[in-house]
Amino acid sequence: FFCIACQILRKVCHFCFLMKLRKQVTVCGGAIFCVAVFSLYLMLDRVQHDPARRQNGGNFPRSQISVLQNRIEQLEQLLEENHQIISHIKDSVMELTDTGAVSPSGHLPFRSANGSWVLPFDGRPTFLAVKPQDCQFSASSRGQADVQMLDVYSLLKFDNPDGGVWKQGFDITYEPEEWDNEPLQVFVVPHSHNDPGWIKTFDKYFTDQTQHILNNMVVKLPEDPRRKFIWSEISFFSKWWETADVHKQEAVRKLIQGGQFEIVTGGWVMTDEANAHYFAMIDQLIEGHQWLERNLGVTPRSGWAVDPFGHSATMAYLLKRANLTSMLVQRIHYSIKKHFASTRNLEFMWRQAWDTGSSTDIFCHMMPFYSYDVPHTCGPDPKICCQFDFKRLPGGRINCPWKVPPKTVVEANVAERAQLLLDQYRKKSKLYRSKVLLVPLGDDFRYDKALEWDQQYINYQKLFDYMNSHPEMHVQAQFGTLSDYFDALYKTNGVAQGAKPADFPVLSGDFFAYADREDHYWTGYFTSRPFYKSLDRVIESHLRGAEILYSLAVANARHAGMEGRYPVSDYALLVDARRSVGLFQHHDAITGTAKENVVIDYGTKLLRSLIGLKRVIINAAHFLVMKNKEFYRFYQTEPFLETDDRRATQDSLPQRTLIELDPAGPRYLVLFNPIEQERLCVVTALVNTVRVRVLTEDGQTLPVQLSAQWSSASQMSATFMVRLPPLGLAVFHLYDSPDSPMTLRSETLLRLPGRGASARATDPLPVRSQQADPQTFYISSQSLTLGFSGTTGLLESIKRKDDPQEVKVQMQFMIYGTRPSKDKSGAYLFLPDGKAKPYSQKEPPVVRVVEGPLFSEVVAHYQHFQQTVRIHNVPGVDGLSIDMSTMVDIRDQTNKELAMRLTTDIQSGDAFYTDLNAFQVIQPRRRFLKLPLQANFYPMPSQAYIQDSHHRLTLHTAQSLGVSSLESGQLEVIMDRRLMQDDNRGLGQGLKDNKKTASRFRLLLERRSTGNKMMDSATTSFPSVLSHMTSAVLNHEVLALPVLPKRRGIPPLQTFAPLKSLLPCDFHLMNLRSIQSQDPQSPSPYTALILHRLALDCGVEAQNLGFNCTTTQGQLSVSGLFKSLDLQLLQPMSLTLMHAGAPLANDSTISLDPMEISAFKLKLR
Repeated sequence: FFCIACQILRKVCHFCFLMKLRKQVTVCGGAIFCVAVFSLYLMLDRVQHDPARRQNGGNFPRSQISVLQNRIEQLEQLLEENHQIISHIKDSVMELTDTGAVSPSGHLPFRSANGSWVLPFDGRPTFLAVKPQDCQFSASSRGQADVQMLDVYSLLKFDNPDGGVWKQGFDITYEPEEWDNEPLQVFVVPHSHNDPGWIKTFDKYFTDQTQHILNNMVVKLPEDPRRKFIWSEISFFSKWWETADVHKQEAVRKLIQGGQFEIVTGGWVMTDEANAHYFAMIDQLIEGHQWLERNLGVTPRSGWAVDPFGHSATMAYLLKRANLTSMLVQRIHYSIKKHFASTRNLEFMWRQAWDTGSSTDIFCHMMPFYSYDVPHTCGPDPKICCQFDFKRLPGGRINCPWKVPPKTVVEANVAERAQLLLDQYRKKSKLYRSKVLLVPLGDDFRYDKALEWDQQYINYQKLFDYMNSHPEMHVQAQFGTLSDYFDALYKTNGVAQGAKPADFPVLSGDFFAYADREDHYWTGYFTSRPFYKSLDRVIESHLRGAEILYSLAVANARHAGMEGRYPVSDYALLVDARRSVGLFQHHDAITGTAKENVVIDYGTKLLRSLIGLKRVIINAAHFLVMKNKEFYRFYQTEPFLETDDRRATQDSLPQRTLIELDPAGPRYLVLFNPIEQERLCVVTALVNTVRVRVLTEDGQTLPVQLSAQWSSASQMSATFMVRLPPLGLAVFHLYDSPDSPMTLRSETLLRLPGRGASARATDPLPVRSQQADPQTFYISSQSLTLGFSGTTGLLESIKRKDDPQEVKVQMQFMIYGTRPSKDKSGAYLFLPDGKAKPYSQKEPPVVRVVEGPLFSEVVAHYQHFQQTVRIHNVPGVDGLSIDMSTMVDIRDQTNKELAMRLTTDIQSGDAFYTDLNAFQVIQPRRRFLKLPLQANFYPMPSQAYIQDSHHRLTLHTAQSLGVSSLESGQLEVIMDRRLMQDDNRGLGQGLKDNKKTASRFRLLLERRSTGNKMMDSATTSFPSVLSHMTSAVLNHEVLALPVLPKRRGIPPLQTFAPLKSLLPCDFHLMNLRSIQSQDPQSPSPYTALILHRLALDCGVEAQNLGFNCTTTQGQLSVSGLFKSLDLQLLQPMSLTLMHAGAPLANDSTISLDPMEISAFKLKLR
C-alpha cells in the first residue's frame, strides 16, 4: 500500500519539477498533501472496511489463493484510481499554465490573457473506477425473442385494405368439427372502465357514476353466484370504500373470497405508458397495492390495460416485479394486431429487450379488434356483437350504429341467438393458440344503473345455459374474472400459473406509436399540454426528495429518542402527494387529453401537493441540520426555513424566493442535494444587493458571479460553486459585505437588430450593446466552446476541449400546421399539413450574451419563445453538458405546433434512440419512409440520442415531449401545440388553454471510443455513466432553502451527510419510502428502500465526473450505508411491498443485476 502512496507522490513531484512551476508551487504542494492523505485514507479504509472480510467475520476464506486474488484485485483498483487522480491533477495544473494565469491582485478567480477564467483549485482529486465486469452487460448478447418489434416494423407494409366485416383484419373461417374433441371454453368478463378524470373531473365522475356502479355491484353480484365483475382503479375504489357502510364492505370481502369480484392491476390509476416516468408508475402501483393490503388483504394477479394509447415494455417489467403473473393490452396499431392475429401471436411471453435469459418474461394477452367496447369484443363482426350489448336494447339511451338492435333473449329465440353468438366466439378463438377464449363485456362507466346489471347478466346467463346444455355445440360458456381466464388457459396448456405454454412465442419491444384507423397516429399527446407534463416532473422530484428526507429525519429522531418532538404527522402530506401524483399518471391526465376544467382540477391538486411537499422537506431539513438537537423546536405556524420558490396559481411559473441581506448579520442558506452521489455544481440565489459574500460552513469564501435579474432592478442573481454531500444538506452563510474580492460581476452584451439601436443600463451591473452582425460568436468554459449564429442567436456548433473536431449542432425552430380539410390534429392526433416550415418573424431577435467566471449564457428573445443556452465553468458533470431552457408562449397562434430541431453532421442514418419511461431502456428506433411523418414520432420521457462511430449527441429532457429524427443527423422535439378543434376521439375540445411554458434540457456531446457497428444493430442501447448523471442532475435540481431570520438568533447549524459509504455510481436510489401503518395517516417503523441498478455503456470515452465513481458488480452493504442509524431489519420484498422474502442477516450484502429494480423493507433507528 505504501508503495502506491510513494508512487503517487513521486509522480506528482516529478510532474511539478517538469513544469518548472514557480507560481504553481503552492498548488502542487497542496496537491501532494491532499493526494498523500487521500491515498493513505483510501488504503486504511480499504483494509478496515473490506465488505468481503466483514461478511466472513474476519476469517480468511478457505483457499489462500482467493485471498491473494482479492489482494491483487484491490491493488489493481487502487492503481487505476491513483492513475486517474494523477491525470486529473495534471489536467488542473496544465490548465493553470495554459492560460498564462497570473492574477493581477493575487486573488482568484480572475480572467487570464486569453479570456478564460481561472477559478480556485477545488483540491479534491476524483476518480472513475468502473469495473470491466460492469461494462459487459451493455455489450453482451441478449436472450433470443421470437418476435422483435423492430423487425415487425421492417416487415409490415402498413397498408390498410378492407378486411370485410372486420374492417382492419381479414375473413375468418373454421370447420364446424374443430371443437369436437376439445370444447371451446368461453369466459365473458364484465368490466366498467372508469377514467379518474376526462370529460368530467374525478369527483364529478365519482358522484355521477362511479359510486352507483359499486353500490349496484354489492347488490347485484350476490343475486347469482355465477356472476363475475372486475375493477382496476383504486383511486375511485378507495373513495367509495371510505363512504361505504360496514355491510357493503363486508359484501365486497365475501365477493372477493368467493371469486366473484377481482381487482385487476390494482394501481391507483390505469397509468399512461408513454409520458409517465417510471418513478411515478411504480409509486402509483405501490399506493394502490398498499391500500389493498391494508383494507382488503388482496394481492392482484393479473394486469388490465385497455385504454392507454400504446403500450410500453416498462409496464410489463413492473408488473412482473410486483409478482403479477399475466397481463392484458388493447390499444395497439391495427396493422400490428392484424399481423399478430394472422400468425396467432396475440398471446406471448413479453420479455425485456435487455434480458439475457427469461427472468423478465410475463404472459401477455393482446385484444385483437378496434376497441374494448362490446361491439368489438365478442368476435370480428361489430354489427353482430352490438346485438349482444343488452344496454342497447330498444328504448334505452344508446343504440347500435349498425342499425340492428339487440333482442331480449326468450325461449323462442335463444337457439338462434346462441348460435349467432357462438359463431363469433369461434371465429375470435381462431386467432389464438388455445381453446380458451376471453370475451370482455363492458365499456366506459358501464353498470351504473341496476337495470343494466339485469339486462346484461340475465340475458347472457340464458345464452350460457342454452349453450352448456347442448353438447353438440361443444362449448362451455360462463362469466369469469380475468384471472379465471388465465388460470383456465394455463391449466389447458398444462403449465404453472404465469409459465410459458409450449409453442407460445416470446416477444420483445414496445407498442408505439399507436394508430386506431387510417393514418391517425396518436403521437400528438406525447406533447399536448407541456406545462403540466413539466409540473408533474417537478412534483415527482419533490416527492422523492421529501420521502427520503422524511424517512431519514424520523429515523434520526427515533434514534435520538425525539420522536415525540418531530412533526411525524407530515406523513399525511406525503400520502396526499403520492395520491395526487398517482392520479395525474392516468391516461387522460399526463397525456394532456382531458377537458379544460378537468385540467385545472388536476393542476389544483398538484399545486396543493407541491406546497405540502415543500413543507415536509423544510421540516425534515430543519431537524437534520440542527447541530445540537436539544435546541430543536418545531412550531407549526413558524417555519424555520423558507421554500426555494413559490407558485401563485396552478398554471403560473415559479418565482424564486428573495434572500434579503442585511449588514447586521448573515443569512443562512440550506442546500439539499436529492441525488445519491456527491455533487459539484453551481447554485443561484436571488439577493437584494451586489455586496454579497458567500461562505461555506467552515468559513471558506466562495467565488460568486453576480448577474442582473431582468424583471427587477433591485434584485440580483448570485451564482456560486458548491460541493454537496449525496442526499445531504449543506449550510452556507451569505453576508452583505462591501469587501468581497471573490464576488465578480457578469459581463453582459446586448446584440441588437437594426442601426443605431442601443441599450442603457444603470449600475450596479453594466451592460454593453452593439449592432448584431452575421458573424458566428462564441462562449466557452473549461470543458466546452459553443458557436452561435450572429443572425439568429441560436446554437451552431459544439467543441469539446479534449476533441480537436468541432461538431455542427445547429438549432432551428420550426412550425407545423394541420390538415386543411377533414381530419385535423387535436389533443390525441398529430395530423400535420406536410413537412415543418422554418419559424420566422419580421424583426430579428434581441440576443443577450452574459459571460463570467462560473457560467456564460446566450439568450435569444423571439416573439413566441425565448431560448437560453448556458454552460457552467465547473469541473465534472455540471460542466460537461449544455444547459438549455426554452420559454414558449404560442397563445396567439391558430392550429400551429412549435418544434425545436437540432441538425448535426453526425452520420446517424435512419436510426435514433429514445427512452421508455426514463427507465433507461433506450429503444433503437428507425425512421420509415413507408410511414407518414407523424408515425415517426415517439415519446421522450427523459432522453433521445443520435450517434455515429465517432460521436453520440444526447438530448436530455426534464419533461416528456414528442421526438423524432426525420433526417440523418437530426433530432426534433415538439415543444407545444395549439389546436382549435376536436380530433373526434371523444374529448369534444381542441387544445386552446396553452400556458407560458418553460421546458428544460441538457445537451450532451460524447466521443465514442468504440465505433462498434455490431452494437448499433442491437435491440438495446444504454447511456454512459456521465449521461446517467446528467439526467439525474437535470431531473433533481438542488433545492435552496433560506433560513428565516429569527429575533432570538439562529442556533448552530451543520451539514447533514446521511451516507456512511459511497453508493456505487451505477445504483440509483429510487425511493426511501416510509411504509404506512394501519392508520393511513401515520407511518409504521418500516421504510421501503427501492434501488435501480443502471446499465452502463462503456463504449463512450470516460470524463472527470467531479465525484468519486466506483462500481461493485452490483454488490451493496445496506448496513454500512446510513450514518448514525442502526439497521434492525433487511427484508427483500416484491416491488409493491406485498410479497415478502425471508429476512436477511443485517450485515448481508445485497446484489442487483444491471437494469434490475429491487425493493427491501428496512427498519432503521
